[in-house]
Amino acid sequence: MTPSSGLPDADRLHAAGLTLALDGAVATITLDRPERRNAMTPSTWRALAEIGAGLPDDAQVVVVKGAGQAFSAGLDRSMLSPDGPPGEKGFLELLEMTDDEFADEIAAYQEGFVWLARPDLVTIAQVHGYAIGAAFQLALACDLRVVADDVQFCMKEPALGLVPDLAGTKPLVSAVGYARALEICATARYVGATEAAAIGLATLVVPREELDATVADLAHAILANARAAVSGTKALLQKASDRSLDDQRRAERTAQVGLMRALATTF
Repeated sequence: MTPSSGLPDADRLHAAGLTLALDGAVATITLDRPERRNAMTPSTWRALAEIGAGLPDDAQVVVVKGAGQAFSAGLDRSMLSPDGPPGEKGFLELLEMTDDEFADEIAAYQEGFVWLARPDLVTIAQVHGYAIGAAFQLALACDLRVVADDVQFCMKEPALGLVPDLAGTKPLVSAVGYARALEICATARYVGATEAAAIGLATLVVPREELDATVADLAHAILANARAAVSGTKALLQKASDRSLDDQRRAERTAQVGLMRALATTF
């Protein structure tokens, strides 16, 4: 993969609790703070946004995974302490902002999540162990969720007196429907692997020891197909539920004409 000077360097990533590996067309982002169960702070989300902005053009598949015994415990609880995490704004400092400033701060955090929906990429959450709160929303930000049989999803925010605010509510409703999404969030309960597969949260469930190989095989299968066709199909599927049948048919044939013309130039 062509290197990109726009990517954050290793020191910046380490400070944010992340590592990044580029292997051909596959970029692997690892939540890498296992001593804290990969708990995240705003610096994590800002670094994720920087990765999204700086990925080389030849990146086609992005894998997001966690080091150690869990995907991530979610928000680092030090954010809720008076002093906050070292070198970052804590909850009390955020409260000193105006409402608009506070909302803008959260919008910057959300940028670390929403880029994973880009049509030119297929994004895979490789999830094992706990995926709580912000981590659940990070998994939801990805197109596909391949999970180990020990996975435990939880939208913990309502139990803390908060709402999920990292762009996770829309993909959750898209995955499981409004009523089930409300029940999962309002109870802040845990969703295990069997249920995750049954309700559409998990794309695949595999034994923990097979997780790495399964994700690698899935990435290989995606890369075996024409990039323009995969990204075009993703774009169609993303908008399908918001369009009428006639509008979706029109989008399909418009996309197909362009791809067929491009394909004809290879004959």
